[in-house]
Amino acid sequence: MKSGARDQAEGKFHQVKGKIKEIAGKATMNSDLEAEGKDENRTGKVQEKIGDIKKIVGE
Repeated sequence: MKSGARDQAEGKFHQVKGKIKEIAGKATMNSDLEAEGKDENRTGKVQEKIGDIKKIVGE
């Protein structure tokens, strides 16, 4: 798998994982878990965008 496609896939995975943590944090009123989920979701979005850029550049 090329680097760009791998970054996109991992980014999507982190977004989903982050969203699950965020929902679990809200449901259990655990603000730390909710914040961790939001952070992981944002990190996943950035990683996915890096993958998009790598695909455009050709890496």
